[in-house]
Amino acid sequence: MSHTTPVSLNNIPQEILSEIALFASTETFLGPPAGLISLIKTNRWTHSCLSFFSNPYVYAKIYESKFDVSPVSRRLGVNSFSTSALALELKRKCILLNRIRDRQGSRVNTSNQDENLQEFLVQIYLMVVENEGYNERQLREYAQIDEWLKEFWLDEYGASGSWQAIQRGLWPDHSEITCLAMWLYWFLLKPEQYKREDPYTRRALSILKVYALGTHWYPLVTPSWTEFRPSSTARGAPLTVYDSKFGLRAPALSVPAILSFISLQSHLHERTDHSMPLVPSQASPPQALLLDTIGNEWECEWGRSTNLGTQKLPADKELLDAFRPGSLDGVWEGIFTYTEFTSYAALLSGAPPHFLQNTLVAQHKQTWKLREHHLLSSSSSDPCPLSSGNETDNIQPVASGNALHAYFPLETQIEETTEGLTITASGSGRQPLLYQRAGSQAKTNSSNETKAAKGTETRVLDIIITGEGHSSWGEFRLIGRVRPCDGLISLSKDYINGDRGKWLYRGYLVGNHNSNLAGRWRDTLSPPSVPGYEGCFTMTRRR
Repeated sequence: MSHTTPVSLNNIPQEILSEIALFASTETFLGPPAGLISLIKTNRWTHSCLSFFSNPYVYAKIYESKFDVSPVSRRLGVNSFSTSALALELKRKCILLNRIRDRQGSRVNTSNQDENLQEFLVQIYLMVVENEGYNERQLREYAQIDEWLKEFWLDEYGASGSWQAIQRGLWPDHSEITCLAMWLYWFLLKPEQYKREDPYTRRALSILKVYALGTHWYPLVTPSWTEFRPSSTARGAPLTVYDSKFGLRAPALSVPAILSFISLQSHLHERTDHSMPLVPSQASPPQALLLDTIGNEWECEWGRSTNLGTQKLPADKELLDAFRPGSLDGVWEGIFTYTEFTSYAALLSGAPPHFLQNTLVAQHKQTWKLREHHLLSSSSSDPCPLSSGNETDNIQPVASGNALHAYFPLETQIEETTEGLTITASGSGRQPLLYQRAGSQAKTNSSNETKAAKGTETRVLDIIITGEGHSSWGEFRLIGRVRPCDGLISLSKDYINGDRGKWLYRGYLVGNHNSNLAGRWRDTLSPPSVPGYEGCFTMTRRR
């Protein structure tokens, strides 16, 4: 009678144990690798083979199976990360997911109040802008981030303090913490979770309305929209991620508040027309080929945040990080909102947020047809200046002008043809510049232009936008520029007939595949240094 000798784990080589650990850790996708813990605790041999410090390979492989890696690799220009860097990221993200799941930092005056809320939110923000499918599943399905954000913003004791402030007749806080949290609110918004009779829904509309329409209290962008090339030296807190160091600073919260407010209001009123914003959670996921060529949904949000947090040179590097050339070209539909002028004047005179809650907000639809024009670097096969000689070696974009004129200097002559724009600045001896039309590549979302812009043969130095449109107020012309540091789009809207006048639209293009253009319009009679008559707008590509 034969006897089978039990196999001891002490006799299993480390390589085999590693494979067993990987299987046990990845059998379930969501959450930390719980199966690995019991295996490590079996005896001293398994602990010595599988501990975090003795076998970072296992932890790196687990990380790659549970979280998105390619966006960070692409953005940092790294072909692969060290196993120790990936292992540390696994540890960092698992701790983060459990803290979200435990509702740490979502409410004030609780035993689990987070002392480092800003750093906590930065890490969540990074997970979202790096998402290509895995990260969002971990955040939504395991960590329950939707519930965390609802508590943070809408609970009576929410850590944002917004509802408490409004109840006391005060304007809610505008800080790096609320900016990060408002962007996360828009990135992850699911309007279907909000029902009319739910108290959280009423609070959401109240808070979002204050942030979206409180134009005199909450800046549209930081640095200020009044500067085309801001002189501000404010930078974000330094971060070390995957062994790489950079700074990250969230853009101002007004744009995501505007998108969230109009989207949620549209949902509750059951509006289904295509003039409403395209909510990220309701958009189709991008195709894998497009992820490889033009990046994920939040490619430019990553670029914008790191531009604002890190000094980058040259300026065209900033431009291409925060804005994808060709992405505005085409037909856009949307709305603009406005309040009665005397009500708006009362706000400027010091009325509390309760006054805004009771103010009627009207809206009109509008349609834009936009064309992009690019100033290309001198190494392009088709030199930009129309003059001859060696001047192509030092091409400079059109100088920046008054912000109320969409950053164009006064008396700048602009002539548009099918090939692009010929720009002649005021003053004697100025040579004209040719801004080339983005062309059909942008309309088909081709990546060729973006690849060329980031390569060595040609770069996009400056972007000018022209176009026309119509609303119930009449027809109008549009012309503007894209600010390099953060991709801020500034468009002058000039009505052709009647006495509707000229207005300035400023905003961000949010989303790389399913884009929304959102921001604020204002009058052009008030000096840029003081609050003017303003309202909100959102536009989405015709679909």
